[in-house]
Amino acid sequence: MHSGILLLDKPRGLSSNAALQRVRTLYARVKGGHVGSLDPLATGMLPICLGEATKVAGEILAGRKCYRFTVSLGSSTTTGDAEGTQLATAPVPALEATAVSAVLQRFLGGSEQVPPMYSALKRAGQPLYRLARAGVSVERAPRRIELSQLQLLALTPATLECQALCSKGTYIRVLAEDIALALGTLGHVTALRREYVEPFEAQPMHTLESLTQGTAGVPPPLLPADWPLAHMPEVRLSGAEAQRMRHGQHVLRAPVAAAARVRLYDETGAFLGIGEADSSGAVQPRRLLNLPAAATDRES
Repeated sequence: MHSGILLLDKPRGLSSNAALQRVRTLYARVKGGHVGSLDPLATGMLPICLGEATKVAGEILAGRKCYRFTVSLGSSTTTGDAEGTQLATAPVPALEATAVSAVLQRFLGGSEQVPPMYSALKRAGQPLYRLARAGVSVERAPRRIELSQLQLLALTPATLECQALCSKGTYIRVLAEDIALALGTLGHVTALRREYVEPFEAQPMHTLESLTQGTAGVPPPLLPADWPLAHMPEVRLSGAEAQRMRHGQHVLRAPVAAAARVRLYDETGAFLGIGEADSSGAVQPRRLLNLPAAATDRES
């Protein structure tokens, strides 16, 4: 059974779910899910968890994302990007790189951002984008986001290209609109690429073409499910302790100052899943895999 993480370089024009389904077809239709959605307009890193690796998807989702994006100045659209229809226009003032960079610095740190109507967020079970297409607009609660980096890469009289490192839940389309307003005009995204998702910044991506043209029709090996969990302490269990964990029971280890998530392994080194250790010394199972690490993609 295929189990692990694939870093897909999603092409433009394909939804994240459509990309996921193509990958699942290549890996024998094993269960899977993508971590964080990319708009059809967007390209770049889309982590896909297959098999038992779906149980660590939440850990990846929490990581920061790096985006490179181009903003067309002088007009806004219904969607905040080039796929929408034009809403309004505004003159573009003469811009100078130093001044633009100074404006970008104002966006660094924490702030509140209202999600756009054209998003996959749900209201009463309906994605907001479906409501938006029907001409319905609903109030959205602002979300706390954080920008760690925001730099100007290129500037023309009518466009700017930027790179941002941001927290989960950040909508680059909304950020682009806010940047344009801060520069005294309107704007929308015309190109968007996710450069990486932490902690995969140094890892190569696979295109759909490279997956289908693999050696002898065999797709490439997957990253193991525990690859993105290196920040968690490791707990190695004896055979008896591993059995207790599989039955939902705790084991006792050295107490920790505060509750901490840990990586669980059996005595052979097989990854069992995620646990939580507390100040009493108890290590509780939280998200256990149904397969040991030895039964991941390396056997495929």
